[in-house]
Amino acid sequence: MNRLSRRDTIKGLALGAVAGLGAPFGFAAGNVSARGAEVQKRAGEAKPVREEIVWSRKVPVRHVADVAVIGGGIAGVAAACAAVKSGAKVVLVERFAITGGNMTTGGVAAFCGETAGQGEVFDEILTDMEKFKAVAPYKPYPQLDHRVFDHHILAIVLQELLLRRKVKLLFHTRFVDVRVTDGGRITECIVCGKSGPEALRAKQFIDCTGDADVARTAGFATMKGRPEDGLQLPMSMMFFVRHVEEGLAGAQLPEGWFQPCRTPQELPMTSVWPNGPRSNAIKVKIPMFDSTDTESLTAAEVRARQRAWEVLDYYQRRKAEPWRYDGCSPQIGIREGARIVGDYVLALADLRAARKFDDAIARGVYYLDGHKPDDDKRTYILKKDEMKVPPYQIPLRSLIAKDGANLLMAGRCFSAEQLALSSARVSTSCAMMGQAAGIAAALSAQKQCDVRKLDPQAVRRIIEERGARLAV
Repeated sequence: MNRLSRRDTIKGLALGAVAGLGAPFGFAAGNVSARGAEVQKRAGEAKPVREEIVWSRKVPVRHVADVAVIGGGIAGVAAACAAVKSGAKVVLVERFAITGGNMTTGGVAAFCGETAGQGEVFDEILTDMEKFKAVAPYKPYPQLDHRVFDHHILAIVLQELLLRRKVKLLFHTRFVDVRVTDGGRITECIVCGKSGPEALRAKQFIDCTGDADVARTAGFATMKGRPEDGLQLPMSMMFFVRHVEEGLAGAQLPEGWFQPCRTPQELPMTSVWPNGPRSNAIKVKIPMFDSTDTESLTAAEVRARQRAWEVLDYYQRRKAEPWRYDGCSPQIGIREGARIVGDYVLALADLRAARKFDDAIARGVYYLDGHKPDDDKRTYILKKDEMKVPPYQIPLRSLIAKDGANLLMAGRCFSAEQLALSSARVSTSCAMMGQAAGIAAALSAQKQCDVRKLDPQAVRRIIEERGARLAV
């Protein structure tokens, strides 16, 4: 018997938790203010219910595919492209106007980790970026641990790649709900764009939302944050400045606005990145918010834009940098949302032991980049000498939702411990995971079988034939 998850009910949540968000939260001595902490506390609690209403309507099945990819970050793009190459009909659902996720809408313009040997999808992305002269020259990891690129051009490159592969794109479309059988098989998902609510029917689904939206809505097991308190790896906001002539320089923030930083000690963790000629990108750490909670994420976006101006004022007023504000990314950068419990949970011990898996489908090399989630300074969960890991493998089992019959996942919502995620969440590893999920989903659709019935060695052979290096 099919059921619409959430039991066809919309729970009316109490309002007012974000009332007055225009007022600054403020940080003191590197710690989250009482108000910011209260927002985070509320995010982890069940919201009070005013009442429940029964909501029901007929929804047209507008889209039918072999594989539905929900979320168009680098993992979703790689999954969709790989599935098409394997002969599947693919629909990609993306809530913004462009794909690329954190790297485009989030403004995080660097490929971290090893960029060679990631597979044919990533190779094609790099080739096109190099044609535009929009990516830094290659050096092997760890000689160079990231390659800066132009995130505006990446959005065009990804769009054209998807069009060449004949992926059906649904932009400005949000995932809403799923229809799932008692056996954990998703039959349709409900999406909503300008045409209104519609059903997307597929044989296989891939959750590339970063926040495990599909799995959470289906009622499948997920995990979030660190075990002791659920705090996620902190978010960051990217904002941009252009260099101006001396006569146009100076502080822009009016008196009485926000709580500008006056001393180096008041600055949060701040990183200044190149951003093309006469421009820089500035990344600011924004901790103690929950990307899977509507009110908390709203508060994070508001706080991040305030914090950007507080940091900018310091550089303009105290450092006399000839910078003018040139905007911020339309979405805060999210390191960790929710992770789906898979058939295997990749552990920190697996990374440190360079563990090999019979069903290996991706390879990671990046260090354990786990920023402390409860302060806004440049602090880490681990000591510096504990952060390096050898090359390690990611198994196919970590891309299969334990509670689902036909749900795979790729990107930062894959099945891993938090500190394992802190390495594997980078774009290169996410692209490899996406490629693997796309291949596995396409094969399952063709064979009309559960992905668990596939020969993982056959999946691995295809991945390696397409240029991915999996050996460790």
